[in-house]
Amino acid sequence: MSDWEIWLTIAALALATAATRSSFWLIGHHITIPKRVHEVLRYAPACALAAIIAPDLVLNEGQVQLALGNYKLIAGVLAAAFYLLRRNMLQTIVFGMATFTALRLFHVFS
Repeated sequence: MSDWEIWLTIAALALATAATRSSFWLIGHHITIPKRVHEVLRYAPACALAAIIAPDLVLNEGQVQLALGNYKLIAGVLAAAFYLLRRNMLQTIVFGMATFTALRLFHVFS
């Protein structure tokens, strides 16, 4: 790619980002979102988070690892169970990271 193609790509992506983010201000209340769509959009952040986290939990060097040697998966499952019991996101993050660290350290020192 030449320099002008790189700058053109950056400008196009900046324009696309600005257009999508400002569309809510530009359109405003001229378009009404149906109630059903509004209800479904409540789950978008959780789905996006799951789409980011799930591959990291189950993939190891490009291969699916569902064995007990996958410490990320074990820590993720335990953290999900912890969240279901406590319903506190900050405590869940601390618990999950502490569990993952303990599993890794246990593996190193055993």
